[in-house]
Amino acid sequence: MTAVAYARMDSIVGTVWVAGTAAGICTVGLGAGQPAAFFARLARYVDPEPPCEDTEILSPALAQLGAYFARTRRAFDLPLDIRGTNFQRVVWDKVLAIPYGATATYGEIARRIGHPHAARAVGAALGANLLPILIPCHRVLGTGDKLVGYGAGIEIKAALLLLEGVLLS
Repeated sequence: MTAVAYARMDSIVGTVWVAGTAAGICTVGLGAGQPAAFFARLARYVDPEPPCEDTEILSPALAQLGAYFARTRRAFDLPLDIRGTNFQRVVWDKVLAIPYGATATYGEIARRIGHPHAARAVGAALGANLLPILIPCHRVLGTGDKLVGYGAGIEIKAALLLLEGVLLS
């Protein structure tokens, strides 16, 4: 028996892939290149053994994501199995503090973690986020609130921000 379960759901941004371990949700995949990119990230960062499909185990995650896309949920209370370096975890912790419908810039996150010149490193940490939406890296914008950098594609980042009521210029 594999230690990782996965499920998928349809959403306004396309199919969303979710995986979890006994510790919590470990990976969310969305955007172009799915499911290949999703399964590759699972194999590289979580478990090289193929996961099993199990919508029952992941039903709380699917329900909360469904409510998010329906605009009836603004925060998640799922257990997360977060995998990353200490620096990445510090960045992700600050991103978790950005409320629904709000944004911050890469530079602001860098200042919040005490490294004001590390905006690019913040961007790299967000690029390594295995839990988009749950760790809402879509809420981080470039200088001048420019829509830049999102692993699932700028179109999905824009759609998530619009879903949350963020007006983009």
